[in-house]
Amino acid sequence: MKTLLLMLALLCLYRNSIAVDLHPLVLVPGRGGNQLEARLTPKYKSSTLICKLSALFTKGSWFRLWFSPSIIASPFTRCFAERMMLYYDPIIDDYHNAPGVETRALNFGSTEGLMYLDPHLTHITEYMATLVNSLEEIGYQSGKNLFGAPYDFRYGLAAEGHPCHVGNQYLQDLKKLIESAFVSNGKKPVIIVSHSLGGLFVLQLLNRSPLSWRHKYIKHFIAVSVPWGGTVLQMLTFASGYTLGVPIVDPLLVRGEQRSSESNLWLMPSPKFFARKPLVITEKKSYMASDIPEFLMDIGFGEGVCPYKTRIVPLLDSLKAPGVPVTCIVGTGVETPEMLVYGDEGFDVQPRIFYGDGDGSVNIESLLALKSLWSGLEGEHKLRVINVSGVSHMSLVKDTVAVNEILAQVQSINSRLLTSFA
Repeated sequence: MKTLLLMLALLCLYRNSIAVDLHPLVLVPGRGGNQLEARLTPKYKSSTLICKLSALFTKGSWFRLWFSPSIIASPFTRCFAERMMLYYDPIIDDYHNAPGVETRALNFGSTEGLMYLDPHLTHITEYMATLVNSLEEIGYQSGKNLFGAPYDFRYGLAAEGHPCHVGNQYLQDLKKLIESAFVSNGKKPVIIVSHSLGGLFVLQLLNRSPLSWRHKYIKHFIAVSVPWGGTVLQMLTFASGYTLGVPIVDPLLVRGEQRSSESNLWLMPSPKFFARKPLVITEKKSYMASDIPEFLMDIGFGEGVCPYKTRIVPLLDSLKAPGVPVTCIVGTGVETPEMLVYGDEGFDVQPRIFYGDGDGSVNIESLLALKSLWSGLEGEHKLRVINVSGVSHMSLVKDTVAVNEILAQVQSINSRLLTSFA
């Protein structure tokens, strides 16, 4: 018995020592990849009786905004959409919430808000739980050397020189989290693992920080399924609404809210990476990536043209190599919307969709954009791209094969420390 207890004690000591020697790791989720809460103030004015009544039940307290299963019921879909709406103010050149609606991302610094979008519906709202659990199995401990960086994913970033209160504050918070993880883990530089939209935020943070800061605090950047050059799917979202394939939700009920999202505008396909080919075809016109402003006007969203031209377009040209090691993990071989064809009914109906290669959400041109941009770079600028065939966009952070690939990269980065310990 004493021998068994001694062995267990040594095993525990070994695992704790391994955890201490690992590089700290920060997870940055994608759009819709973390929980959001809202609180309604007296300034909130609803357009429907049901939304007014539901507001009375919240009594000014915080409630789950994303994700809530009530979204799929039509009357509550309207309430959800009006509370998720953003508004662009051309005078201050920035975005803000709907009047009377306050929002917050839960548990910044923790992985708790990234694992499930609704902790009461774990089977259908899992996001990063498999990845987090797998990292813990190799020695990571949430709150000690494993951290999460959730955010209000409706907001994006703007080109430098433009106000961007929410997005810039997130970059500041993320930077402080990285510095804190560095200090609390024996001054070991940090591994960042991002998914989807989160990768765009991370690259902007790196390129907006001094090179000396990057070299000090960042060990490696693992970018999973990042839409570097946007997606054709965003043109469907703006034109007709997109419900992730949920058949009982009317896409037109959420279209206005989706159009209002600053981050959605950021994900429009970039002319730099999508060849001169039509992405949307109607009976009267066809639209390429270079025609986004005209496309926005024609679908009835003219108010999006100014922020797109002034705040977003310059961002599309700011994908510089950050001077730290970067590994992109991408899904391929999954049918991905490549061209949308509309009939004479206009944009209030779902189009005929033609498919190409990608991860089901992000086109291959966008996933591999950095490969063409950074070709020929060596040393600390060198890029590695890993293809995971047949795995879709959301599955890349929970599919066994994909998660094992992420773990293999993390373990490889940590290998010198682990070898040294042994």
